Amino acid sequence: MQLVVSSILLWRELRMPSSPKMTTEWRSVRLFPIPSIIYLVHNNVQFATLTYVDTSTYQIMGNLKIVTTGILFRLFLRRRLSMLQWMAIVLLAVGTTTSQVKGCGEALCDSLFAAPIQGYLLGVLSACLSALAGVYTEFLMKKNNDSLYWQNVQLYTFGAIFNMFRLLLDDFRGGFEKGPWWQRLFDGYNITTWMVVFNLGSTGLLVSWLMKYADNIIKVYSTSMAMLLTMVLSVYLFNFKPTLQLFLGIIICMMSLHMYFAPPGMLVDIPSTAKAAPDSLREVSVERRTDS
Repeated sequence: MQLVVSSILLWRELRMPSSPKMTTEWRSVRLFPIPSIIYLVHNNVQFATLTYVDTSTYQIMGNLKIVTTGILFRLFLRRRLSMLQWMAIVLLAVGTTTSQVKGCGEALCDSLFAAPIQGYLLGVLSACLSALAGVYTEFLMKKNNDSLYWQNVQLYTFGAIFNMFRLLLDDFRGGFEKGPWWQRLFDGYNITTWMVVFNLGSTGLLVSWLMKYADNIIKVYSTSMAMLLTMVLSVYLFNFKPTLQLFLGIIICMMSLHMYFAPPGMLVDIPSTAKAAPDSLREVSVERRTDS
């Protein structure tokens, strides 16, 4: 879906009087398979992590990508962050984790620390891969002034190729018992499935806009703040009862949002130092006497 939509938008740009900039040199195009490979590995690591930990632990460990994104954002993109902004990023991770903790005192809390060490290592690896893919994609988007839709076409083309190769590899392993993958691509689809595809596809396109014209930190904040909208919709759609942890997590995330984006003068009271001007200025004449 993302490839089709980006291709249509690129075709519309090409029909305009001012043609968009499109770099077709191989030394530029060859960089775009890299994030596709990283996302492919990341998706498989996610499933491997879920074989060792439960879903609650996995969600909480997923918040590590907030901190790893900030670290890679600083190291690879050379973006300087103030101490208050670092504190805000850590506070955002704490807030999202707090909102996902359902309660303590029973087996639920014990399960957070009962997983094998492989599960925690894979969770950390997943967070690092997610942050690396996001930071590298931002680097590609801002590397030149190419059309956003041309960059998306390159990203999604390589992503589709790698995933088709994986599907074909699964067919070879299974001896084509169920037929080639393209014959059963839409098996089991219904209106709900198409809505999920449309939602995730639209999200991916919007994230590409954020990568091009904003940065990864704003993407992390927008994703975390989405839990507020999720809570409101869940109350009406699923009769969800908000928990105290969810309210506390939202408040912490709001504080983090203010800390990161507000000017320092709004966060810290800086005393104004007024220089006291002298009441009167006296001219002092110095006479030089020379002894003869």
